[in-house]
Amino acid sequence: MSTKATVEQRHVAWQPSVGAWREGGLTHFRVWVPDAKKLEVVLETFPAGASAFALQKAGNGFFEGSSAEVPPNGLYWYQIDGQGPYPDPASRAQPQGVHGPSQVIDAAEFPWTDATWMGVSLDELVLYEMHVGTFTPAGTFAGAADCLPTLRDLGVTAVELMPVADFPGKRNWGYDGVALFAPARCYGTPDQLRRFIDEAHRTGLAVHLDVVYNHLGPDGAYHGIFSPYYFSQQHKSPWGAAINFDGPHSSQVRNFFIENALHWIHEYHVDGLRLDATHAILDESPRHFLAELAAAIRESLRGSRRQVLVIAEDIRNLAGMVKPESEGGWGLDAIWSDDFHHQMRRCLAGDRDGYFEDFEGTTEDIAVTARAGWFYCGQYARYFGKPRGTAPEGISPRRFVFFLQNHDQVGNRALGDRLHHQIDLAAYRAATALLLLLPQTPLLFMGQEWAASTPFQYFTDHYPELGKLVTEGRRSEFSRFAAFSEPQTRERIPSPQDLRTFLAGQLHWEERGMEPHASTLRFFQSLLLLRCSEPTLLVREAENYNIAALDQDALLLRRHAEGLPALLAVIRLRGAGVEDLRENPHAVAGAGLRWSLLLTSEEESFTTDPMPARLDFDGPVIEFARPGVIILKSIHAHPGGEC
Repeated sequence: MSTKATVEQRHVAWQPSVGAWREGGLTHFRVWVPDAKKLEVVLETFPAGASAFALQKAGNGFFEGSSAEVPPNGLYWYQIDGQGPYPDPASRAQPQGVHGPSQVIDAAEFPWTDATWMGVSLDELVLYEMHVGTFTPAGTFAGAADCLPTLRDLGVTAVELMPVADFPGKRNWGYDGVALFAPARCYGTPDQLRRFIDEAHRTGLAVHLDVVYNHLGPDGAYHGIFSPYYFSQQHKSPWGAAINFDGPHSSQVRNFFIENALHWIHEYHVDGLRLDATHAILDESPRHFLAELAAAIRESLRGSRRQVLVIAEDIRNLAGMVKPESEGGWGLDAIWSDDFHHQMRRCLAGDRDGYFEDFEGTTEDIAVTARAGWFYCGQYARYFGKPRGTAPEGISPRRFVFFLQNHDQVGNRALGDRLHHQIDLAAYRAATALLLLLPQTPLLFMGQEWAASTPFQYFTDHYPELGKLVTEGRRSEFSRFAAFSEPQTRERIPSPQDLRTFLAGQLHWEERGMEPHASTLRFFQSLLLLRCSEPTLLVREAENYNIAALDQDALLLRRHAEGLPALLAVIRLRGAGVEDLRENPHAVAGAGLRWSLLLTSEEESFTTDPMPARLDFDGPVIEFARPGVIILKSIHAHPGGEC
C-alpha cells in the first residue's frame, strides 16, 4: 500500500462538513447561513472576470452544493441575499488577507510521510512553546522547520505553536485570529504548515497547536454577517461579545468550533491542542462545550493508535476539567497551572502587582503548589475577590503543565522582560532544575533554554484607528502597577503597533554559541537528558515524590520508586547558606545505600564562573556559595569507598 493510501486510511473516520473541500473531482461547499434566502458562490478568475452559482438550502440553516468547474487553489467568495461578497468563515486559506477571497485547498494532495507516527504520550511530554514569526529571522513555517533537529537535541518532545489562524495585518501574537481554519499567510501556505508538521514527526517531535475558541479578533471576523447566532446575547467576554455556546442555535456554533479542532487534527495531523483561556468559554449547558469537544476528538480517532492530547489554559483551578465524563468531569488531558509560575516569580523576582498579590512565594508555598499541582484549592483570593480553585486529589502530576516562562507571562509584562533578565543565572539554574525535576509536565518558552537576551513584547498590525486604541488600552492596563503609575512612565511601554516591537522579539540564534548562553543551554540539555533517562524520573505519580521547604530559601525534592535508585535534589533558590540534612527523614539513602553526586549546577560546563558547593555526604550537609542545585543518587554502599 502506498504512503498516501496509508495516511488516507488513517483518517477515513473524519470528513469535512463546512467550508470548501475537494473530493471525487468536485469542489464541495457547505456554509451555515440560517436567516438567508439565497447563498451564492462567487468565483474569481484573474486578471478579470467572475462567475457565480447558487448553493441549495439544506437542513439546519445550511447551504450546500458542488461544482466540477472550481479547481484546487481557486478563489471564491460568498454572496448572501445579494450582499457581499464575503470570505468563507471556514476558509482553508486567505492568500490576500482576511478581507480577501477564500481559496480552495485540496488537503488530500499533500504527500505525508508520517504513516507510522502515533504521537507523544502525556508521560513523555516536554512542551516547547514558540511564536512562528519571531522564532527565526525568516518568521515562517519553513524557517521553523530548519530548527526542529536542534529542538530534538535539546530534549523537548513537542513543539507548541502559538495560534496560527489567520489574522489582520502582517504580524500578531495570533489571538486576534478570525479565519480560524486558515494558516496565517505571513507564515506560509497550508502545505508549508503540513510540511513543518511532517518534518517534526520525522524528527521525532509532536506538534501541538494553540487554538482560540473564547472570542474572535476585532477585525475581519465575518461570522456575524453569516449568522448573528455566533455571538451570545447573555454573556460578555473580556474581548467583547462572547461566543454563543449555550443560547439559541448554539448547537451549530458548537459544531463549528469542534469542526475546527478536527480539521487541525485530521487535515494537518497535529498531535495536541492547547485551548486558550477556557475560563472565558461561557457555557451553562448541561454538557459543557469542552466535554463535547474532547469526546468528539476521541470519537474521530476511534480505531486509530494516534495519541492526540487536549490541554486547557484556565485560571480557575478546576479539577473536574481533567476528570473523565464518567466521573462528572470534562475529559481533558491536562491543564496549565499558573500558580507554580506565580509562586516562583514572587519568590525570585519579587513581583507583587496584579494577580501576584495572591501569592507569597515562600518555599513552603512553592512546596505546597508543587505537591498539589496548584496552590488555590478553594481559599479566598484577594485579587479575584472570591474563593478560587478546587481540591486536586487523585489527579496525576502529569496532568498539570508547569512553567517558568510562557508567552503570556513574558509578553504581558510591560516591557516583555524574561525571568532571567531580572534574576542572576545561578538562581535561574536552580529554578530550572526544580521545574525539570518535578513530575509535572514542563513547558519551556522559546529562547528560555539559552537565556535569550531578547524580550518578547506584545505586538499587532491593525489598521491605524484600531491600532491606536490597542496601544492606548495596553498602556492604560499598567496604570495599576507601581512602576507605571505616572503617565510619563507609561509612555515607555512599547507600542504594539511599532514594527520595532515585533523585531525586538526575534530570537538571536547566534547567542547559543556565546557565553553565558552556551553554558545555560548545556545545563538545560543535561537536565532534560536526566529527565528522560533516569529510571526514577520516569515514574511520575503522586506517591513517587516528596517536596518540602528546608528553610526560607531552599527546597528538598526526593524522587523514588520501588526497586529503583532514589534521587535527592537540594535546590537553593536564593543566596548562600548551609543545608544540614542529618535529621531529615527524606534525606536517608536507605539500608545498604549511600548518596553519590549526580549533577550540580556549578559544574564548569554550566557556568563561566563556577562556585562549587561544599558537600559532606555524611549528612548530607551542603554549603552553598550562591543559589544552585545538588542532585544526589542512591547507590549500593561499598566499605571504604569514596563518593
